[in-house]
Amino acid sequence: MKKSQSKPVEFSCHAPNANAVFLAGTFNDWSADTLPLKKQKDGHWRITQPLPTGHHEFKFIVDGQWCCEPGCEHEHRGCLKCVPNESGTMNRVLEVG
Repeated sequence: MKKSQSKPVEFSCHAPNANAVFLAGTFNDWSADTLPLKKQKDGHWRITQPLPTGHHEFKFIVDGQWCCEPGCEHEHRGCLKCVPNESGTMNRVLEVG
């Protein structure tokens, strides 16, 4: 049986006024405090995380508030890579090939 390969994936969130941004998703059991992003001078927060191939869903936690992307939470609101979740909000979707 072939072992699943991991690939580095960069996540980025534009939140220039945030104090802290974390990444949570199916790849870390939706843990809200284990993957902190690092703030860049341009107001984006970034992290590179190795992910196995396949389907993943995720959200950012910006100053304690869960979101797909700041300003992009209701009814897809221009977020083409979002899907509804069991909580009635949206999750971002990522396919790693």
